[in-house]
Amino acid sequence: MARRSKLSPDERPAAKRIGALRGLFPFLTPYKGLAAGAIVALVLTATISLILPLAVRRVVDGFNEGAQLLDAYFGAALLITGLLAIGTAARYYLVTRFGERVVADIRKAVFDRVIAMSPAFYEKILTGEIISRITTDTTLILSVIGSSVSVALRNLLIFVGGLVMLLVTSAKLTGLVLLIVPVVIVPIVVLGRRLRGLSRENQDWIAQSSGSASEALLASQTIQAFTHETRTRDRFATVTEKSFEAARRRIGTRSIMTMIVIFLVFSGVVGVLWIGARDVRIGLMSVGELVQFVIYAVMVAGSVGALSEIWGELQRAAGATERLVELLRTKDSLEDPADPVPLPAPARGAIAFDHVSFHYPSRPDTSALEDVTLDIAPGETVALVGPSGAGKTTVVQLIQRFWDPEAGRVSIDGVDLKQMARADFRRAVALVPQDPVIFAASARENIRFGRPEASDADVEAAARAAHAWDFLQALPDGLDTYVGERGVMLSGGQKQRVAIARAILRDAPILLLDEATSALDAASEHAVQAAVDQLARSRTTIIVAHRLATVKKADRIVVFDGGRIVAQGTHDELVGQGGLYAELARLQFTGGL
Repeated sequence: MARRSKLSPDERPAAKRIGALRGLFPFLTPYKGLAAGAIVALVLTATISLILPLAVRRVVDGFNEGAQLLDAYFGAALLITGLLAIGTAARYYLVTRFGERVVADIRKAVFDRVIAMSPAFYEKILTGEIISRITTDTTLILSVIGSSVSVALRNLLIFVGGLVMLLVTSAKLTGLVLLIVPVVIVPIVVLGRRLRGLSRENQDWIAQSSGSASEALLASQTIQAFTHETRTRDRFATVTEKSFEAARRRIGTRSIMTMIVIFLVFSGVVGVLWIGARDVRIGLMSVGELVQFVIYAVMVAGSVGALSEIWGELQRAAGATERLVELLRTKDSLEDPADPVPLPAPARGAIAFDHVSFHYPSRPDTSALEDVTLDIAPGETVALVGPSGAGKTTVVQLIQRFWDPEAGRVSIDGVDLKQMARADFRRAVALVPQDPVIFAASARENIRFGRPEASDADVEAAARAAHAWDFLQALPDGLDTYVGERGVMLSGGQKQRVAIARAILRDAPILLLDEATSALDAASEHAVQAAVDQLARSRTTIIVAHRLATVKKADRIVVFDGGRIVAQGTHDELVGQGGLYAELARLQFTGGL
């Protein structure tokens, strides 16, 4: 189950300035051609928009001229309109395609980063929050790249071009318009700062809500079994309401900013037009010039209003970008070496722990392993036993380098794991965990996960070897039956046998069985144990078990207690020695009598 993020949205820092959007540049530069085409179309449409008022002026001032000239003016206006339509369509296509391409790359980059992160990363963040960043945050960025930026640039061009044309039309009236600009900018700057923080807070609470939902849905049966539906609903409702409240404050701030800007802009325009109308009456300008000035004034005012709206979108996108870049720049506690040493080929499967000590970051005061030295020969079957929390599963995790020891070294075939690329030595390991992961796919694809290039015949042979063939064949579509999310169509024992078949198919020289038969009934356990015994003959096998009956045939049994090795030997030797193993054997085999 996903762990909760250490920082709540209330504790996270506010979004940085709009400059956080610079984090998108690496994703934008590969598509300079698309961006250039979009800019050309954008400039074309903005220019045509600025030409239209000139045509209107000609029509108004030439209304009393000949019909032929008037027709020519209207024809020119129609041609300009057609060019505007074509340019707008081209701009929409290029900008939208550009945005979709960039966001797809961002999603892939973030997923590629987090899927390879070590378990330490997932101790600090909810998986649902990561999903929220990949979906919600990237959708927000898509709306900006694929729409808002284009609209902002177009309105910026119209604003600048419109001001120039206003000056050309009437310098006097334009001077009065410019007096309004500082008054409009002040609320944008002041309220924009508050809007930034609220946008980041809103996105953080959305992520928290998504994470809470993901955690609850994955544990729905446990929640229902303990009748915690109401508590879970209340917890989700609380987080969702906080998200809504943050959104409400953001929307309210943005609405106030928009209201102030629009009122100031259009009040100023009305005042300027009043002066312009008086100039027409005394003959200082023509009706066509006033109409032209009005249209340009409306265009400039509209562009200012649009820019204020888009500024809020950019603020939200800056927060989203910051959160995504944060994931991309997160340092993993584990890294492959710059010049990795290859695993000797063919891999023999010799495993060595040399004075290894380790504490989990979430439990720094409790030693998971303390000065453990253990050598496992190629082809040897070693069972790890002991009470819960003794360190058995930690050994399995360190062999896969999900964690690095704080002291000592772990090696395979004499090479320290830290000196090798993780993907290299992990290919030599097959794992059957205590809680097997079953994907939302067919049973055949779940088994083939062990070796994707395996043939159907290999998959079926692995299913038979794991004693899974009979129940898989009884499914509606046999091995091609969809088993549901997390394998809900299968029982616990059936899931375990599918996981064992997956490990058999992998055919790796090292086999790790972490309570691999814990979910099986007696008959299934006997059948699977026979398969495991057959499989273990030709490879190094480490078995983690609480049920000692499953490890009596192991070449060696290693007893852990409190993170230390307290005894080693065969079943008979350890029983004869007394101590912890003998006590565990007495409790299990004689019922404590």
